[in-house]
Amino acid sequence: MEFQLISEFKPTGDQPQAIKEIVSQFSNKDKYVTLKGVTGSGKTFTMANVVDKMQRPTLVLAHNKTLAAQLYSEFKQFFPNNAVEYFVSYYDYYQPEAYIPTTGTYIEKDLSINEEIEKLRLSTTSSLLSGRRDVIVIASVSCLYGIGNPTEFEKNVIELKQDQFITRTQLMHKLVQSLYSRTTAEFKRGNFRVLGDIIDVFPGYSDIAFKFHFFGDEIE
Repeated sequence: MEFQLISEFKPTGDQPQAIKEIVSQFSNKDKYVTLKGVTGSGKTFTMANVVDKMQRPTLVLAHNKTLAAQLYSEFKQFFPNNAVEYFVSYYDYYQPEAYIPTTGTYIEKDLSINEEIEKLRLSTTSSLLSGRRDVIVIASVSCLYGIGNPTEFEKNVIELKQDQFITRTQLMHKLVQSLYSRTTAEFKRGNFRVLGDIIDVFPGYSDIAFKFHFFGDEIE
């Protein structure tokens, strides 16, 4: 799918020239291009037009979560039909373990994970691993450290489609390997449940669950 920029506005003033020059430099494989402008001059809209013309997967880096959230909201409005993803640290609070030798005090590690941001992070990896090229990832710089090996992550990706031959036991084994938990109680993200020939799966990156009907060893 191609990028589709949706906006009631058209580039004006210096924007058309800036878009033309940036696209030209990127097309000539220049590694670095700088766009300067005062606050409110339409730099984000200018770059959205560049993305639309270049038709390439795009990574937008921001220096903090606040700016990343603002950019995510704006690009989401410009590209409502494409995969605009948000990838920042999912910690609301993080206290590393510490030891104070003067008082002999040991402080345990403490943290709080934001489940909504965790879902958005998983949605990002899902879009990237899907092979689609109309992906824009808005990320904060600090979140890129220690995210794990993409190759190892991809090994746990489960691909399912209609008429696929796979036993219920094999699918359940794959789900457990991918850190999904079987449940008979509350059904939430990261869980799956088994009801006869039906397996319900609630992906960690989605707000909706999927239902898989089996006919023998085949997904109907």
